[in-house]
Amino acid sequence: MSVSLSLLVLRLIVGLLLAGHGAQKLFGWFGGPGFVGITGFLQSQGFKPAWLWALLGGLGEFGGGLLLALGLLSPLGAIAIFASMLMAVAKFHWSKGFWTTQGGIEYPLLLLLLSIVLGLAGPGSYALDTLLGITLPTSIIFWAGVIASILVDAIGLIISRQPAVAQSQAHGTSAA
Repeated sequence: MSVSLSLLVLRLIVGLLLAGHGAQKLFGWFGGPGFVGITGFLQSQGFKPAWLWALLGGLGEFGGGLLLALGLLSPLGAIAIFASMLMAVAKFHWSKGFWTTQGGIEYPLLLLLLSIVLGLAGPGSYALDTLLGITLPTSIIFWAGVIASILVDAIGLIISRQPAVAQSQAHGTSAA
């Protein structure tokens, strides 16, 4: 019982935080940029088509967070969070070092690791999956989802690489 209660608390905290973060991106809630704003940001970072990557990121955080918090269709919520946080770490935070105070990987890496733990542990007894009798093959789906996430994120990282000329112009230097 204490393990299931611990999983519930962890799922609720991580899931609702990520759902809120995704709501900032998708709907502009909680002071976020909304879908148009995040699409413009991703376009400026070289993502093509930016709207698709904005949708993937926003749904990964919002939908994945809700699924995780509810313990519904486990481990799909954990996979969605893993994919979103892997992209956040690799594309937006890696170059800034480790600590969050410098914009580093500390916080998204923690969320990524928690998504792995929760994806492998399952939702516990206090979950909609348990209540509704939903049992997905957790280990197989989780690892297949992790591999798919890595592949999709790798495609996004490759697509978003800006040519040296575009990067140098964006930073106000010449490519010569």
